[in-house]
Amino acid sequence: MSLKHKDSDPNTLVKKIRLNFTKKQIREKRLVIVIQMIILFFFIGLWEIAGRLRWIDVLLFSYPSKIMNLLYSKLMDGSLLPHIGTTLFETVIGFILGTLCGTLLAILIWSSKILEKILDPFLVVLNSMPKIALGPLFIVGLGAGYLSIIAMTLAITVIITALVVLNSFKEIDSNYIKVVKIFGANKRETFMKVILPASIPTIVSTLKVNVGLAWIGSIVGEFLVSQQGLGYLIIYGFQVFNFTLVMGSLFIIAIFATLMYQAVAYIELKLNK
Repeated sequence: MSLKHKDSDPNTLVKKIRLNFTKKQIREKRLVIVIQMIILFFFIGLWEIAGRLRWIDVLLFSYPSKIMNLLYSKLMDGSLLPHIGTTLFETVIGFILGTLCGTLLAILIWSSKILEKILDPFLVVLNSMPKIALGPLFIVGLGAGYLSIIAMTLAITVIITALVVLNSFKEIDSNYIKVVKIFGANKRETFMKVILPASIPTIVSTLKVNVGLAWIGSIVGEFLVSQQGLGYLIIYGFQVFNFTLVMGSLFIIAIFATLMYQAVAYIELKLNK
Protein backbone atom coordinates (compact mmCIF):
# COMPACT_ATOMS: atom_id res chain seq x y z
CA MET A 1 0.00 0.00 0.00
CA SER A 2 1.43 3.38 -1.05
CA LEU A 3 1.53 6.26 1.39
CA LYS A 4 0.86 9.79 0.18
CA HIS A 5 2.57 12.70 1.81
CA LYS A 6 0.16 15.29 3.17
CA ASP A 7 1.74 18.10 1.11
CA SER A 8 1.27 16.12 -2.10
CA ASP A 9 -2.52 16.39 -1.80
CA PRO A 10 -3.67 18.65 -4.69
CA ASN A 11 -6.26 20.40 -2.51
CA THR A 12 -3.63 21.23 0.09
CA LEU A 13 -1.26 22.58 -2.54
CA VAL A 14 -3.99 24.75 -4.03
CA LYS A 15 -4.87 26.12 -0.59
CA LYS A 16 -1.22 26.91 0.10
CA ILE A 17 -0.80 28.69 -3.24
CA ARG A 18 -4.00 30.66 -2.69
CA LEU A 19 -2.96 31.57 0.87
CA ASN A 20 0.49 32.72 -0.25
CA PHE A 21 -1.03 34.77 -3.07
CA THR A 22 -3.53 36.40 -0.69
CA LYS A 23 -0.76 37.23 1.81
CA LYS A 24 1.33 38.75 -0.98
CA GLN A 25 -1.61 40.88 -2.10
CA ILE A 26 -2.22 42.09 1.45
CA ARG A 27 1.45 42.97 1.90
CA GLU A 28 1.51 44.89 -1.38
CA LYS A 29 -1.69 46.74 -0.48
CA ARG A 30 -0.30 47.74 2.92
CA LEU A 31 2.96 48.86 1.35
CA VAL A 32 1.10 51.00 -1.19
CA ILE A 33 -1.03 52.61 1.56
CA VAL A 34 2.02 53.32 3.72
CA ILE A 35 3.88 54.95 0.81
CA GLN A 36 0.79 56.97 -0.10
CA MET A 37 0.47 58.21 3.49
CA ILE A 38 4.17 59.12 3.60
CA ILE A 39 3.88 61.11 0.37
CA LEU A 40 0.68 62.83 1.59
CA PHE A 41 2.05 63.81 5.01
CA PHE A 42 5.36 64.89 3.48
CA PHE A 43 3.52 67.19 1.07
CA ILE A 44 1.29 68.62 3.83
CA GLY A 45 4.28 69.11 6.15
CA LEU A 46 6.32 70.79 3.43
CA TRP A 47 3.38 73.03 2.55
CA GLU A 48 2.92 73.99 6.23
CA ILE A 49 6.61 74.82 6.65
CA ALA A 50 6.74 76.74 3.38
CA GLY A 51 3.73 78.80 4.45
CA ARG A 52 4.95 79.59 7.95
CA LEU A 53 8.45 80.51 6.75
CA ARG A 54 7.00 82.55 3.87
CA TRP A 55 8.70 80.49 1.18
CA ILE A 56 5.41 80.79 -0.71
CA ASP A 57 2.89 83.59 -1.07
CA VAL A 58 0.53 82.88 1.84
CA LEU A 59 -2.14 85.17 0.41
CA LEU A 60 -2.45 82.92 -2.65
CA PHE A 61 -1.57 79.44 -1.36
CA SER A 62 -2.29 79.69 2.38
CA TYR A 63 -1.15 76.64 4.39
CA PRO A 64 -2.83 73.60 6.00
CA SER A 65 -3.25 74.77 9.61
CA LYS A 66 -4.71 78.09 8.47
CA ILE A 67 -7.15 76.27 6.18
CA MET A 68 -8.18 73.90 8.96
CA ASN A 69 -8.78 76.79 11.38
CA LEU A 70 -11.00 78.53 8.84
CA LEU A 71 -13.01 75.39 8.08
CA TYR A 72 -13.38 74.64 11.80
CA SER A 73 -14.66 78.13 12.55
CA LYS A 74 -17.19 77.94 9.70
CA LEU A 75 -18.24 74.47 10.82
CA MET A 76 -18.82 75.70 14.36
CA ASP A 77 -20.89 78.72 13.31
CA GLY A 78 -23.03 76.49 11.05
CA SER A 79 -22.25 78.28 7.79
CA LEU A 80 -20.28 75.46 6.14
CA LEU A 81 -22.63 72.47 6.26
CA PRO A 82 -25.38 74.00 4.05
CA HIS A 83 -22.79 74.62 1.32
CA ILE A 84 -21.46 71.06 1.59
CA GLY A 85 -24.96 69.58 1.60
CA THR A 86 -26.01 71.59 -1.47
CA THR A 87 -23.03 70.57 -3.58
CA LEU A 88 -23.14 66.96 -2.40
CA PHE A 89 -26.84 66.69 -3.28
CA GLU A 90 -26.32 68.15 -6.76
CA THR A 91 -23.28 65.96 -7.43
CA VAL A 92 -24.80 62.67 -6.27
CA ILE A 93 -28.06 63.27 -8.18
CA GLY A 94 -26.15 64.25 -11.31
CA PHE A 95 -23.82 61.27 -10.92
CA ILE A 96 -26.64 58.75 -10.59
CA LEU A 97 -28.82 60.24 -13.33
CA GLY A 98 -25.87 60.74 -15.68
CA THR A 99 -24.75 57.13 -15.38
CA LEU A 100 -28.29 55.76 -15.60
CA CYS A 101 -29.37 57.91 -18.55
CA GLY A 102 -26.10 57.32 -20.40
CA THR A 103 -26.41 53.56 -19.97
CA LEU A 104 -30.06 53.57 -21.08
CA LEU A 105 -29.13 55.66 -24.12
CA ALA A 106 -26.40 53.15 -25.00
CA ILE A 107 -28.92 50.28 -24.70
CA LEU A 108 -31.38 52.13 -26.92
CA ILE A 109 -28.76 52.80 -29.60
CA TRP A 110 -27.46 49.20 -29.44
CA SER A 111 -30.97 47.86 -29.99
CA SER A 112 -31.28 49.50 -33.42
CA LYS A 113 -28.57 49.65 -36.08
CA ILE A 114 -30.50 52.34 -37.95
CA LEU A 115 -30.80 54.45 -34.80
CA GLU A 116 -27.05 54.05 -34.21
CA LYS A 117 -26.27 55.33 -37.71
CA ILE A 118 -28.63 58.28 -37.24
CA LEU A 119 -27.36 59.32 -33.80
CA ASP A 120 -23.64 58.62 -34.24
CA PRO A 121 -22.66 62.02 -35.74
CA PHE A 122 -24.79 63.86 -33.19
CA LEU A 123 -23.12 62.02 -30.30
CA VAL A 124 -19.67 62.86 -31.67
CA VAL A 125 -20.56 66.56 -32.01
CA LEU A 126 -22.17 66.73 -28.55
CA ASN A 127 -19.20 64.98 -26.98
CA SER A 128 -16.74 67.43 -28.53
CA MET A 129 -18.80 70.51 -27.63
CA PRO A 130 -17.56 72.52 -24.58
CA LYS A 131 -20.34 71.84 -22.09
CA ILE A 132 -19.85 75.06 -20.16
CA ALA A 133 -21.17 76.89 -23.24
CA LEU A 134 -24.57 75.31 -22.52
CA GLY A 135 -24.69 76.89 -19.06
CA PRO A 136 -26.55 80.08 -20.04
CA LEU A 137 -29.14 78.01 -21.92
CA PHE A 138 -29.77 75.86 -18.84
CA ILE A 139 -30.09 78.95 -16.65
CA VAL A 140 -32.63 80.60 -18.98
CA GLY A 141 -34.56 77.39 -19.62
CA LEU A 142 -34.51 75.80 -16.15
CA GLY A 143 -33.99 78.77 -13.88
CA ALA A 144 -31.23 79.72 -11.49
CA GLY A 145 -31.44 76.74 -9.17
CA TYR A 146 -30.76 73.05 -8.66
CA LEU A 147 -32.19 71.99 -12.02
CA SER A 148 -29.75 74.01 -14.12
CA ILE A 149 -26.77 72.73 -12.09
CA ILE A 150 -27.91 69.10 -12.34
CA ALA A 151 -28.51 69.65 -16.07
CA MET A 152 -24.91 70.83 -16.40
CA THR A 153 -23.74 67.64 -14.68
CA LEU A 154 -25.89 65.53 -17.00
CA ALA A 155 -24.52 67.33 -20.06
CA ILE A 156 -21.01 66.36 -19.01
CA THR A 157 -21.68 62.76 -17.97
CA VAL A 158 -24.45 61.36 -20.22
CA ILE A 159 -22.76 61.44 -23.63
CA ILE A 160 -19.40 60.07 -22.51
CA THR A 161 -21.18 57.32 -20.55
CA ALA A 162 -23.28 56.38 -23.58
CA LEU A 163 -20.26 56.24 -25.88
CA VAL A 164 -18.13 54.15 -23.51
CA VAL A 165 -20.91 51.67 -22.64
CA LEU A 166 -22.02 51.36 -26.28
CA ASN A 167 -18.46 50.60 -27.30
CA SER A 168 -18.29 47.87 -24.65
CA PHE A 169 -21.51 46.35 -26.06
CA LYS A 170 -19.90 46.19 -29.50
CA GLU A 171 -16.72 44.52 -28.22
CA ILE A 172 -18.50 41.45 -26.83
CA ASP A 173 -17.23 38.25 -28.44
CA SER A 174 -19.64 37.47 -31.28
CA ASN A 175 -19.27 33.73 -30.62
CA TYR A 176 -21.14 34.13 -27.32
CA ILE A 177 -23.99 35.82 -29.14
CA LYS A 178 -24.09 33.09 -31.78
CA VAL A 179 -24.31 30.39 -29.10
CA VAL A 180 -27.37 31.86 -27.37
CA LYS A 181 -29.04 32.53 -30.72
CA ILE A 182 -28.55 28.89 -31.66
CA PHE A 183 -30.58 28.01 -28.56
CA GLY A 184 -33.37 30.32 -29.72
CA ALA A 185 -32.63 33.50 -27.74
CA ASN A 186 -34.21 36.68 -29.07
CA LYS A 187 -32.54 40.10 -28.98
CA ARG A 188 -33.77 40.94 -25.48
CA GLU A 189 -32.62 37.60 -24.06
CA THR A 190 -29.27 37.96 -25.82
CA PHE A 191 -28.80 41.34 -24.22
CA MET A 192 -29.80 40.19 -20.73
CA LYS A 193 -27.82 36.93 -20.76
CA VAL A 194 -24.68 37.95 -22.72
CA ILE A 195 -24.25 41.63 -23.49
CA LEU A 196 -25.16 43.21 -20.15
CA PRO A 197 -23.32 40.74 -17.86
CA ALA A 198 -20.16 41.00 -19.96
CA SER A 199 -20.35 44.81 -19.88
CA ILE A 200 -20.73 45.18 -16.11
CA PRO A 201 -16.98 45.82 -15.57
CA THR A 202 -17.03 48.61 -18.17
CA ILE A 203 -20.14 50.17 -16.62
CA VAL A 204 -18.49 50.13 -13.19
CA SER A 205 -15.33 51.66 -14.66
CA THR A 206 -17.53 54.35 -16.18
CA LEU A 207 -18.86 55.05 -12.69
CA LYS A 208 -15.30 55.87 -11.61
CA VAL A 209 -14.91 58.35 -14.45
CA ASN A 210 -18.31 59.87 -13.73
CA VAL A 211 -17.34 60.61 -10.13
CA GLY A 212 -14.89 63.24 -11.35
CA LEU A 213 -17.16 64.45 -14.16
CA ALA A 214 -20.11 64.86 -11.78
CA TRP A 215 -18.05 67.04 -9.45
CA ILE A 216 -16.86 69.10 -12.41
CA GLY A 217 -20.44 69.58 -13.59
CA SER A 218 -21.83 70.62 -10.22
CA ILE A 219 -18.97 73.00 -9.40
CA VAL A 220 -19.04 74.62 -12.86
CA GLY A 221 -22.81 74.97 -12.54
CA GLU A 222 -22.41 76.67 -9.17
CA PHE A 223 -19.82 79.00 -10.70
CA LEU A 224 -22.46 80.19 -13.13
CA VAL A 225 -25.63 80.40 -11.11
CA SER A 226 -25.61 79.23 -7.49
CA GLN A 227 -25.78 81.33 -4.34
CA GLN A 228 -24.87 78.36 -2.20
CA GLY A 229 -22.46 75.45 -2.45
CA LEU A 230 -18.73 74.82 -2.56
CA GLY A 231 -18.49 76.25 -6.07
CA TYR A 232 -20.10 79.44 -4.78
CA LEU A 233 -17.58 79.57 -1.92
CA ILE A 234 -14.70 79.26 -4.41
CA ILE A 235 -16.03 82.16 -6.50
CA TYR A 236 -16.81 84.23 -3.39
CA GLY A 237 -13.35 83.57 -1.94
CA PHE A 238 -11.75 84.67 -5.20
CA GLN A 239 -13.82 87.86 -5.32
CA VAL A 240 -12.86 88.93 -1.78
CA PHE A 241 -9.26 87.65 -2.09
CA ASN A 242 -9.83 85.04 0.63
CA PHE A 243 -7.80 82.28 -1.01
CA THR A 244 -7.76 80.31 2.24
CA LEU A 245 -11.50 79.83 1.70
CA VAL A 246 -10.82 78.77 -1.90
CA MET A 247 -8.24 76.19 -0.81
CA GLY A 248 -10.51 74.97 1.99
CA SER A 249 -13.38 74.43 -0.46
CA LEU A 250 -11.07 72.51 -2.78
CA PHE A 251 -9.94 70.41 0.19
CA ILE A 252 -13.54 69.47 1.04
CA ILE A 253 -14.25 68.62 -2.61
CA ALA A 254 -11.18 66.36 -2.68
CA ILE A 255 -12.35 64.51 0.44
CA PHE A 256 -15.88 63.81 -0.78
CA ALA A 257 -14.73 62.98 -4.31
CA THR A 258 -12.31 60.44 -2.82
CA LEU A 259 -15.08 58.92 -0.68
CA MET A 260 -17.36 58.58 -3.72
CA TYR A 261 -14.54 57.02 -5.74
CA GLN A 262 -13.78 54.53 -2.95
CA ALA A 263 -17.48 53.61 -2.74
CA VAL A 264 -17.49 52.81 -6.47
CA ALA A 265 -14.23 50.85 -6.09
CA TYR A 266 -15.87 48.83 -3.27
CA ILE A 267 -18.84 48.06 -5.53
CA GLU A 268 -16.43 46.98 -8.28
CA LEU A 269 -14.60 44.68 -5.86
CA LYS A 270 -17.84 43.02 -4.78
CA LEU A 271 -18.99 42.52 -8.37
CA ASN A 272 -15.63 41.05 -9.39
CA LYS A 273 -15.85 38.54 -6.54
